Amino acid sequence: MRLAALTRAYRRRAPGEPRAIGYLYILPALIVYAVFLLYPFGQSVWLSFVHWDGLTVATPAGFDNYRALFTDPSLRAPFLHALLLLVFYAALPVAIGLLLAAAMSRARVRGMTFFRTVLFLPQVLALIVVGVAWRSILAPDGLLNDALRAVGLGGLARPWLGDYTWALPAVGVVGTWVGTGLCMVLFLAGAQRIPRELYEAARMDGAGPLREFRTVTLPGLRPQIAVALTLTIVAGLRNFDLIYITTSGGPGNATSVPAYEVYRRAFETNQVGSAAAVGVALTVLIFVLTVTVSRLVEGRRA
Repeated sequence: MRLAALTRAYRRRAPGEPRAIGYLYILPALIVYAVFLLYPFGQSVWLSFVHWDGLTVATPAGFDNYRALFTDPSLRAPFLHALLLLVFYAALPVAIGLLLAAAMSRARVRGMTFFRTVLFLPQVLALIVVGVAWRSILAPDGLLNDALRAVGLGGLARPWLGDYTWALPAVGVVGTWVGTGLCMVLFLAGAQRIPRELYEAARMDGAGPLREFRTVTLPGLRPQIAVALTLTIVAGLRNFDLIYITTSGGPGNATSVPAYEVYRRAFETNQVGSAAAVGVALTVLIFVLTVTVSRLVEGRRA
């Protein structure tokens, strides 16, 4: 009886080494992850519950730093700006990328490799370089205003990055330019896996471009859409480089975003506790949005 029980237990266990051995293989990576990510994040959570200027002794703050996120307009505004920028950093690149991928999968385009390379180019450039280039383009005497004046639209020229109304959309357009190439390449890679027979069958049934996109291309690109949305949402919410180089949160705080607010409060105004609270809240927001996107896509695929 005992031998039979041991035999059954052995058969139920996965073949190979004991399961505990597997954890030893990933232990070095777990240690690095814990030391460089989990421990600093824990420190940030602790700092978010204190008042500290980075030099003197910290004093308990309770939930004051978190309450300020909802009551202080200077802290609410960066999160509202970040959510608005998601339209430019996530929604528009995904939409434009889908349209380009749908057009290219419906008909063969000559020079597609060159076209794809040009659109993907912003992804291989450092955002510092992108920010400097676009700051020059959007300057009062920059290329954009010169082009508007050249075609007789000088009345539309303005200091785009210094205008309270247009500064945030101007930075958003830069984000759209950066993210569109990545989304297009992802969708083109996914479209190549869609059987051509599905397009031919849709055309035989009389499907037009819109119906073909809705019934063939869009369902076939759901996994790539989830990846693109996750990457662009994270990039949009973590946006710091472009804001720092182009506007430094200005004019006023018209383009301030959470990542830049963390930097400003921690290193310029010495409000380390408040900066930590903003950082923790931003982390939670990124986690919630990315999990929501993943769950929605998995739910549709189920």
